[in-house]
Amino acid sequence: MHMVMDGYNGLSLIVRLNWDRIFMVGTLVAGLLAGAFLGQALVGMY
Repeated sequence: MHMVMDGYNGLSLIVRLNWDRIFMVGTLVAGLLAGAFLGQALVGMY
């Protein structure tokens, strides 16, 4: 049980230190998905 708690605390620390990078990657993926959706919609119109 201690090993699980230590692993969770370590993961929590990594997330806290790198939250801005995780946010940036999420924003990038969301932008790419929105661009792909918009591109498909524009191609489908013609």
